[in-house]
Amino acid sequence: MTKPAAALKILLVEDDELFRLGLRMRLQQETGLEIVAEAEDGEQAVELANRYPLDLVLLDIGLPGIGGIEACRQIKQQQPNLPILVLTSRSEKALISRLIAAGAQGYCLKGIPVESLILAVRSVAAGASWWDQTATVEIRAAFEGKPKADLPTQTAAPLENPLTKREQEILALVAGGKSNQEIAEILYIAPGTVRVHVHAILQKLEVRDRTQAAILALQKGLVAPELLIN
Repeated sequence: MTKPAAALKILLVEDDELFRLGLRMRLQQETGLEIVAEAEDGEQAVELANRYPLDLVLLDIGLPGIGGIEACRQIKQQQPNLPILVLTSRSEKALISRLIAAGAQGYCLKGIPVESLILAVRSVAAGASWWDQTATVEIRAAFEGKPKADLPTQTAAPLENPLTKREQEILALVAGGKSNQEIAEILYIAPGTVRVHVHAILQKLEVRDRTQAAILALQKGLVAPELLIN
């Protein structure tokens, strides 16, 4: 009998008390999600991120004190492997480059469907990335060699292939016709984790389904040839 997966431990950072309360109650209704700490400002967020063992920081940007972006930067400096998902009401494009520079793995607008937010939380915690459509357009422009003036120069080098190594492995198996269950068994991961990665792959490549993703992978050489042998 397999053990149930441990709950994802989340630090929720939001200065609007009512919004934070509602978000905490909704997230904790989900199996496998646990809000272990809450912060109301940037300084408190940095402190709590160092105090608790966490799997994810869900971070508002418009915070009192040092602010959300600086809090993100400081948390990533101290804990580079701790994923941060930004949740904000701000949608201006200039914000995207600052979030990338600060080390955020994802960006969601407040008001998105709860199901999408939960999927974003699970995606980022699993090592994928999740970007709102506004951000996707900006990042896509950089992938195509047309960086905006406000995009950080340090992101230019790795943008040739937007997929992580794990996403490339999964995309190679998708291209080989494997189902999520088969991929999970081959890679020794949960089927739900495969689903999260596949969603991230479709979003990054801006395709509708697995077939289009597989075709694009072969056309653009997004998957290492040795991964496609099997």
